[in-house]
Amino acid sequence: MRVATFNLESLDLPPRAPRPIEARIDMLRPELERAAADVLCLQEVNGQRVPGEPLRVLAALDQLLEGTRYQGYYRSVTHHAHDQGVADVHNLVTLSRWPVLESRLLRHDFIKPVRYRAVTARPPAQDDEEIGFDRPALVTEIGLPDGRTLCVVNCHLRAPLASSVQGQKQAPFVWNSISGWAEGFCISSIKRNAQALEIRLFVDQLLEKDLHAEILVLGDLNAEDNESPVRILVGAEQDTGNGALAASSLIVLDRGLPQDRRYSVVHQGRPQMLDHVLCSRALYGRFKEIQVYNEALSDEAVSYARVDRPTGSSHACIVAEFADVNASAN
Repeated sequence: MRVATFNLESLDLPPRAPRPIEARIDMLRPELERAAADVLCLQEVNGQRVPGEPLRVLAALDQLLEGTRYQGYYRSVTHHAHDQGVADVHNLVTLSRWPVLESRLLRHDFIKPVRYRAVTARPPAQDDEEIGFDRPALVTEIGLPDGRTLCVVNCHLRAPLASSVQGQKQAPFVWNSISGWAEGFCISSIKRNAQALEIRLFVDQLLEKDLHAEILVLGDLNAEDNESPVRILVGAEQDTGNGALAASSLIVLDRGLPQDRRYSVVHQGRPQMLDHVLCSRALYGRFKEIQVYNEALSDEAVSYARVDRPTGSSHACIVAEFADVNASAN
């Protein structure tokens, strides 16, 4: 069984997309084909309005997958609670070679939005406001051909960019004060850590019912493995100080990559591992190997500043392989 995660970086169609979908397909489809995944988790898949459809659909994704092994895969997608349509930007999509038994969104199910009053807002804030997660996590239960159930949690946590604070910004990346930027950065950290905690609470709920549950938590976590969000998700023995809890911790599979290959993004010359594959102890027993397709990565900061309408993704696709699941393709 091969499981992959890949941030497609705002896959969309013109006029909102700055480049034609054909150019993006030429860059992205070979990476998807190379992954040869049985389960594929995608981030930043935008939704489109198309004639004859009352709700947004994933037309750009359909074009990307056309003619590939993934075209006929079972599909699990984030959606709006009120109308079941996909969001305009940054949907999560999980594609599976095997049947999807259940799909659900995880958003403020365990952690309610934090009430917070900005201290640097101009004019001064008169009341608390809710700090909510930017997007849900996508939980998909997949029926494997050997009778087991695989729970896949597809994630895209808040990026470490400062959240907006009223009256503190001149432009998208230009702040009026250091204090304003610092508070915005703090708010983003609250979002990222709180959502990691919600996912950890969900995983704990599953493991309390069945310690041998096979669980994957993967995606763009916007953090390296020594940073708070990943540490919260892992629940390592050295953090809890309790060896009796070790069986419920998650394993960061990308730690198995050679150090000089362990990066999924390059930012301002610094290689960083921001995309991860984590698994439960039971699933770890079937883990074989992990690969990161980062050979063609360019520096995202340089590309943003100097490349006219880049067509690929600044994230690498990551593929983890597990043993003991054998079935013919659909």
